[in-house]
Amino acid sequence: MKRIYCFLLVLVAANASFAQLKQLSMEDAMLNARTTLAPENLRQLQFIKGTDDYVYLKKADGTEKYMRGSFSSKEDVDYLTLAQLNERLRAASIDTLKSLPPIQFNAGNWVVNIKGQKLSFSTASKEYTTIIDKESATKENVEESSDGYIAYVDSFNLYVTKKGDTKKVTDDGSRDIVYASTVHQSEFGITKGTFWSNNGKLLAFYRMDQSMVPDYPIIDWTTRPAKVDPIRYPMAGDKSHHVTLGIYNAVTKTTTWIKTTGPAEQYLTNIAWSPDDKYVYIAVLNRGQNDMWLNQYDATTGAFVKTLFEETDNRYVEPLVPMLFLKNKPGQFIWQSRRDGWNHLYLYNTDGTLVQQITRGEWEVLEVKGFDATGEVIYYTSTKESPLSKNISAYNFKTGKSRDITDTKEVHSVLVSTSGNYVLDTYSSPENPRTIQVINVKSGKTKLLLQSKNPLQEYSLGKMDLFTIKSSDGADLYCRLFKPAGFDAAKKYPVIVYWYGGPHAQLILNSWNGGAGDYWFQYMAERGYVVFTVDTRGSSYRGKVFEQSIFRRAGDAQMDDMMQAVNYLNNQSYVDKNNMGLFGWSYGGFMTTDFMLNHPDIFKAAVAGGPVMNWQYYEIMYTERYMDTPEENPGGYEATNLVKQAGKLKGKLLLIHGLQDPVVVQQHSVMFVRAAIDKGVQVDYMIYPGHEHNVIGKDRAHLYQKVTDYFMQNLK
Repeated sequence: MKRIYCFLLVLVAANASFAQLKQLSMEDAMLNARTTLAPENLRQLQFIKGTDDYVYLKKADGTEKYMRGSFSSKEDVDYLTLAQLNERLRAASIDTLKSLPPIQFNAGNWVVNIKGQKLSFSTASKEYTTIIDKESATKENVEESSDGYIAYVDSFNLYVTKKGDTKKVTDDGSRDIVYASTVHQSEFGITKGTFWSNNGKLLAFYRMDQSMVPDYPIIDWTTRPAKVDPIRYPMAGDKSHHVTLGIYNAVTKTTTWIKTTGPAEQYLTNIAWSPDDKYVYIAVLNRGQNDMWLNQYDATTGAFVKTLFEETDNRYVEPLVPMLFLKNKPGQFIWQSRRDGWNHLYLYNTDGTLVQQITRGEWEVLEVKGFDATGEVIYYTSTKESPLSKNISAYNFKTGKSRDITDTKEVHSVLVSTSGNYVLDTYSSPENPRTIQVINVKSGKTKLLLQSKNPLQEYSLGKMDLFTIKSSDGADLYCRLFKPAGFDAAKKYPVIVYWYGGPHAQLILNSWNGGAGDYWFQYMAERGYVVFTVDTRGSSYRGKVFEQSIFRRAGDAQMDDMMQAVNYLNNQSYVDKNNMGLFGWSYGGFMTTDFMLNHPDIFKAAVAGGPVMNWQYYEIMYTERYMDTPEENPGGYEATNLVKQAGKLKGKLLLIHGLQDPVVVQQHSVMFVRAAIDKGVQVDYMIYPGHEHNVIGKDRAHLYQKVTDYFMQNLK
């Protein structure tokens, strides 16, 4: 009897403990997930450039300070406090600060943005230099060179300045003629429009003539009355802008134009300088995006020198990373390509001959992290261990061999020291919120800097599982499933499925929270929902064949994969297959609507945010890569025109759109609503004024409350 009584006491205590666990609020799930409920971190963690020491920002007793340490040091020490920085600022007659700003630490100086200017403070003296002054910092597309020149855009034109000597490089800039800015809708890895040479005296810059591209109206609703704030938006099959590349010599103050040949409607991508700054290299891509030439041009005359090599594909080529010259062999460079089906590194001579393929296998190189001090070793991250993981490896050019510095199933984010002797490694897994360590590359030994506690340990959470199912063609499809808190296998639970399915995205990782950036999935699991995600064919880091399955018929392979996922869910005894919801954004919004129209009676309700409804109304560069032009692929465009299919809708559908969306313009969802009205079909609609393609900031909690309410109302 006493044993039974003791057992009952333990059971009551356990139930009481479970009952005391908290539930996430929407603010917790969407906003605090990135602040107070995020795993502990070492902010501003970095190597001091030129050394093997590291620094990070630490808060103790309400005071922030930068700490400094090394692999061999037993304890990290105070490096820079707010009081010390303010002392330097007062000596320089600069206003003091109330908190420590982000700082780039170098061996001889600290670089920091303060009061609208970029400054460099010497570590050896109280002297400082101004890198970017206040006036220049207010301009657009500001970029400094290694020689102290500053390039910027003002009133559509390009300027270059140094120590008060300012040169207006162009004078015909306008809304039609755009200088020194991103081009080609920021596709092909393009993130900027200026490219300083190694010596900092020559500037390559884009010129984009978009006069042939019509205005697209974006409405500014904050004025009285509202006004049109148009953008130039080239739609699939229509005229595209014309791009050229100029070279400005800051010493002679002259400009040379690179003499690219071929059609005006081609893409100039992946700009790179030769180590001696005599040549500029451009990956020139045809509008059909199935033929790429890596071309060399004379930087002084602009003349074409030669094509190093050509890369073709019967579907598409997508160069994303410029050539990278070896540190101690200026006649050799590394090129990234998917030519063998997976993204790998290739070593070339500058005469265009292939030396060797550096990496190979059914996995993908993700990013090159740099060289060691000798230039004999290059570091890169990859999916070698698993498509859900990320690890760092080192390739030695002398031995011709790679070795893994990390080799786990977890997701590692790394920084390499200047010497290459040490790596700052931040990693996580579904069970581990975050670990930060320093790795001695040679010995493999580690030094622990931080082990994060579980920020959700006081919350009642559902169990998360990562697993695979098979596609109809036998490919592994990675899945993530959150079961309800207090799960009971004998009960039936409603289901919410979240997906994306398109290129350049991966939703599921073997990291904290399964790769989800917030806790909304756990929020819904706490409220009794099964929440499921699948990375279908078309998604990233699974090789070229996996991605190119969507070619010319966006959605077909993904819908087939979703049916496999639905079959899996329907075979689980705890799934209420009569109450399932579907949710996706952008490409996922297109997929969600497509599935609701073509596979009715499976999902009772769905939410499609920022959805593409007709690919003829999406931008040229992205759409034509995966769908060809409407003229070349009329059947594919007709099959994916969801506006014409609006009458097939049976379930509940909520469309959401940011009113200032310049990516998937609002016309997509508006056309679908009009078609639904014409067909007598009911559809729900929500707008977010002031937001572009994604709803961010505090309004994101409002968005997800709207989505939550919709599913709670319709999934009984």
